[in-house]
Amino acid sequence: MAIAQGQCTVFKKNLLNGLENFSSTSPYVYKIALYNNTANLDNTTLTYTTAGEVSGGGYTAGGQVLTPLAPQGDNSNNTAFLSFTNVTWPNSGFTANGALIYNSTTNAAVAVLYFGGDKTSPNFTITFPADTSTTAVILIQ
Repeated sequence: MAIAQGQCTVFKKNLLNGLENFSSTSPYVYKIALYNNTANLDNTTLTYTTAGEVSGGGYTAGGQVLTPLAPQGDNSNNTAFLSFTNVTWPNSGFTANGALIYNSTTNAAVAVLYFGGDKTSPNFTITFPADTSTTAVILIQ
């Protein structure tokens, strides 16, 4: 089993079909779920899954709700981009190897994050990259 970082193909298809919306008036709720090193997640992941999801103190199955920043565009780089506010699991008692961002309204996968190995912290935090056209967690070029 392995976790490989990337945007999910189903997300790209859903964008083209008008089935994703990160605006402040979006009818969708996006979440981030954490996974251990037994999970099998990559760009072919279709939906949220409980297989390999972490468990332990401070973690609830399904993960946490994400707050998207306003979608942006950079004409000079021909890129649209989006990031999220950071998420913390206080008093956490688990180890995570990666994460899945997903549309919890439809359960459709958005992106897989790989942490580069197992991570453990008493206040487990996902720090998202800067919201720019070269570093945001979601880049559409």
